[in-house]
Amino acid sequence: MAKAKPIRGLDSQASTGENARIIARTRLEELYSWSKYVDSPYHIRELHDLRIAAKRLRYTLEVFEEELPAASKGVVKELSRLQDELGELHDSDVMIALLRLCLGGQDSGRIYEEALVGTKKYQRKKGFTLPAELVADLLEPEVAPSAEERFGLERMLLRQQQCREEQYSTFRHHWYQLQARDFRREILDILDT
Repeated sequence: MAKAKPIRGLDSQASTGENARIIARTRLEELYSWSKYVDSPYHIRELHDLRIAAKRLRYTLEVFEEELPAASKGVVKELSRLQDELGELHDSDVMIALLRLCLGGQDSGRIYEEALVGTKKYQRKKGFTLPAELVADLLEPEVAPSAEERFGLERMLLRQQQCREEQYSTFRHHWYQLQARDFRREILDILDT
């Protein structure tokens, strides 16, 4: 997970509302710094970071609700929806990774075990992290799925991949709806009032 962008320009002599707006603007810029990955469905880590950035902006707006205009509540709803959509996408990514690991067989087991040496977590190429203990359990030879179980896992993987495609499409469509109405400008206008 990406670190939060540091907040610059806070003034201890300024009102809470002024400082809240500075924090919210920083969190908004952080959100949009990840927007270049919206059209990259398999940048798993970056899409997760986009979710975290939406969460940080949402929480900022909620924490300072009393200091910000009432219109920010509508923004919070949209951010919450984005967060939910990206959260479902991330959950699918986790399930797909686990299913692929289960189906990877013992040949791929050595590769995964090498990745675990000296680490507490297993990290895939795209920056996706799984607990090392879980990976080790899945790679145990006696845990290997039978032919019947393998068939069921393969069908489950296919359904999960289709579900992920739908989730990604839903998120992307929502994102572009927000951009069509100039969501960023909408938020900045709220913060400027």
